[in-house]
Amino acid sequence: MSMDLTPPELSDRFTQISHSDQGNRPDAMQLQYWRDHVFVGHLFSSGFSVIDVSDLRNPKTLKFLPAPANTWNIHLQAADELLLVIHAKDLWKEFDAEQNYYRGSVGSRIKGEANWSAGVAIYDVSNPADPRQISFLSIPGVGVHRLWYTGGRFAYASVLPTGFTDYILMIIDLADPTKPKWAGRYWLPGMNEGEGESPNWDAAKWRYALHHAIVSGDTAYASWRDGGLTLLDVSDRNEPTLIARRNWSPPFGGGTHTALPLPGRDLLVVADEATADDLADGLKHIWLFDTRDPSNPISISTLPTPSERDYGKKGRHFGPHNLHENRPGSFVSETIIFATFQNAGVRAFDISDPFAPKQIGVFVPGAPNRVVDPRPGGMPVIQTADVYVRSDGVAFITDYNGGMDIVAFAG
Repeated sequence: MSMDLTPPELSDRFTQISHSDQGNRPDAMQLQYWRDHVFVGHLFSSGFSVIDVSDLRNPKTLKFLPAPANTWNIHLQAADELLLVIHAKDLWKEFDAEQNYYRGSVGSRIKGEANWSAGVAIYDVSNPADPRQISFLSIPGVGVHRLWYTGGRFAYASVLPTGFTDYILMIIDLADPTKPKWAGRYWLPGMNEGEGESPNWDAAKWRYALHHAIVSGDTAYASWRDGGLTLLDVSDRNEPTLIARRNWSPPFGGGTHTALPLPGRDLLVVADEATADDLADGLKHIWLFDTRDPSNPISISTLPTPSERDYGKKGRHFGPHNLHENRPGSFVSETIIFATFQNAGVRAFDISDPFAPKQIGVFVPGAPNRVVDPRPGGMPVIQTADVYVRSDGVAFITDYNGGMDIVAFAG
């Protein structure tokens, strides 16, 4: 339901329209906009919700679809009348202290018999108000973390199968969405523990794990948390191969999360996620890479760090999380970039000059009225998680304590 608006802490070039607590489940993570509806995955409520946003001033939560026991559905993708929803072990039940989730290899620490659902659920959303599951692609192991799917035959998933230290790239063949199949896969050398590989990094400290890959043409731009960035040739979807790899942690604090290609300009926007309270993992950045030579990507600048106040002392996480990913049909730009910064809200940047990016807009929601995060350290501080910008500049912004804000960007 639509809620009374809490005035934003800061707003410039964004106009507040409405707010939703998503049917009293404000723990919002990734969202997808699809034909006047929003699908949102929940971080703690174990399922996903469907919200009717045909009236932007009065969003209506239509349905909550619960996850199976001990399973989370935090990420999802919508295209071609399909909704793909991840199934994986609810890792907050495994790592109640958040820092333990981000420190070291997850796969090496998950033991015992699986009592959760692992794979990808595929729904028909030709009627977006009523998703209808048509298939399930299972995987032995912890499950699937995040997806990239913009339509067509193939989807791209970060998957933690049995025998691997952490999440790797696996490609899904959707030639028949009612009978999906796994196709090719790729991992960093050292991750295939089941076949005798050993990490050449400190696996107790650094977490080499695919967050997700964004695919443009036949290239997958894959972010590996503390393992950095890879460009992969996926022209053969059954056998991805390495084009180039870069890693800047150490000396920087890791957490490489999203790599957004701007193919018309041979640029790549790469966000490192802040994963610890009070800058305990260092100040994270959003980097710009020159990719004119894909075999030699070069970092040329960083986007400005929010500085209106000392966000490092505001509480909880401060720093990048998600980027608006230029999905087909959304607001697609190679000069304006949208990024969430957790306790510093959402930002818009102009990268017309890639050597001198500048901030051109900001929306920092007001503090949430309650704390739904059950983990230690919970406090009523915003943690802006995801942003999707419609082609008309309407933006949907999630927060895993505060629900969903709908705003308009005056670009």
